[in-house]
Amino acid sequence: MGDLYAECLVKKEKTGKDTLLKAGSIAAVVILALFVVLVSPLFMVFAVVAGVLVYFFVFPKTDIEYEYLYVNGELDVDVIMAKSKRKKAKTLEMNHVDIMAPIRSHRLDYYNHNGKLKVLDYSSGNSERNRYAMIVKLDQQTCKVILEPDETMLQMMKKSAPSKVFLD
Repeated sequence: MGDLYAECLVKKEKTGKDTLLKAGSIAAVVILALFVVLVSPLFMVFAVVAGVLVYFFVFPKTDIEYEYLYVNGELDVDVIMAKSKRKKAKTLEMNHVDIMAPIRSHRLDYYNHNGKLKVLDYSSGNSERNRYAMIVKLDQQTCKVILEPDETMLQMMKKSAPSKVFLD
C-alpha cells in the first residue's frame, strides 16, 4: 500500500494590523532619526540599528505563508516568514483529532460554544475561502485549529480518518 502524501501552501492575507505594524515601525524609526539629528548627530548609529532591527524582525512577521505537509495520518504545519525563514508550528496527528469539518458546519456547534477552546489559525484569514476547523488534543488541551487545505489533502485526510473528517 502506498503512502498518503499531500502538501499545500497557503498565503496569509495582510490585515490592517499588519499594515499598522509596518507603518508604526517606520514612523518610530523616522522619529528616532529626527530626534537623534536634533540632539546629536553622533548618535545616528542608534537610529540605523533601530531601522535594521525593524527590517529584520518586524517586517518578516507581516509576510507569512503556511505550508501543510500531510503524510500517513500526520499533518505538519510550518510557518514561512518573508519567503526565507521557516519555522515548524505544529504537528497534528489524525488519531488525536476529535472532528474536522468546514468552519461553518453544524457539526462544530458543540465546540463553537466552548469559551475555553484555544484557537490556532493557520489559514489565509479570508472567510470566503474553504476553511476547515480541526478539533484536536494538543498538550492535554483541546484546541481548534483552523486550516485551509486543498482538495487533494482533504481527500487524503478523509481516507485516513473517515469517521472524523467531514467535507460537507
